[in-house]
Amino acid sequence: MKIMRHFHFGRFDFALDGEGAKTLVMGILNITPDSFSDGGQFQSLDIALSRAEQMVGDGVDIIDIGGESSRPGAPSLLLQDELRRVMPALLALRGCAKPISIDTYKPEVMRAAIAAGADMINDINGFRAPGALAAVLDSDCALCIMHMQSAPQTMQVKPTYHDVVREVIDFLRERVDTMTAAGIDARRLCIDPGFGFGKTVEHNYALLRAGAQISAELGLPLLAGLSRKSMIGAVTGRPVDQRLAGSLAAALAAVAHGAKIVRVHDVAETVDALKVWQAAY
Repeated sequence: MKIMRHFHFGRFDFALDGEGAKTLVMGILNITPDSFSDGGQFQSLDIALSRAEQMVGDGVDIIDIGGESSRPGAPSLLLQDELRRVMPALLALRGCAKPISIDTYKPEVMRAAIAAGADMINDINGFRAPGALAAVLDSDCALCIMHMQSAPQTMQVKPTYHDVVREVIDFLRERVDTMTAAGIDARRLCIDPGFGFGKTVEHNYALLRAGAQISAELGLPLLAGLSRKSMIGAVTGRPVDQRLAGSLAAALAAVAHGAKIVRVHDVAETVDALKVWQAAY
């Protein structure tokens, strides 16, 4: 299937190939006390906004705001607590001239974020929650559909597949078909294999190698979120705070295997790495 050439992203449109196209860098802005990688470093609104301003200066293309940790074993967060965390940041950043994504699986948060002007909803649950499709149907924001086996509380307890690549593709195809049948324009959609979400290290690297296949079979841009994850630590032996080099290598590998968007913590370094990468091709 031919991959679409443009990605509609709320107030923005991105070229995916041809003149003006480039790999998009999505910067992670966790407003949580228990994120696996930054330990709640950006929980304070003022600090979070300062971090977002730094990302803009570093060349970020998209800012992804998350209020609930999805690390393995993380407990679920009350709706009102999530709204209290993400909405002030969204409202403050709406005018920063960069697309704003909200990382949530709760339909109520989706509705509030869209009403406040979010350009993307990034759902680790693939818009499967009751009411999720209805929440996003009549908006024009982009939608990222991610694969996750089980739930964050249990997803890393012996994840099992017969064929991880085929099963992830089949899951994503079902979600894409359901969403387009409901009336959602495919130009609003991208897909995420869900690295680290119910996968072993071997599963993660099989999916990384299959990125171009996944994107081609579904005809949609692929988003890769590999930054600082345990699959990098498993190969390098480095703890979370020492995985910059591995994360940059993973981002470049994802692009080599077809990713159009990379979701990262280290924006400046990733932007520089991609500039050199793209100059060489």
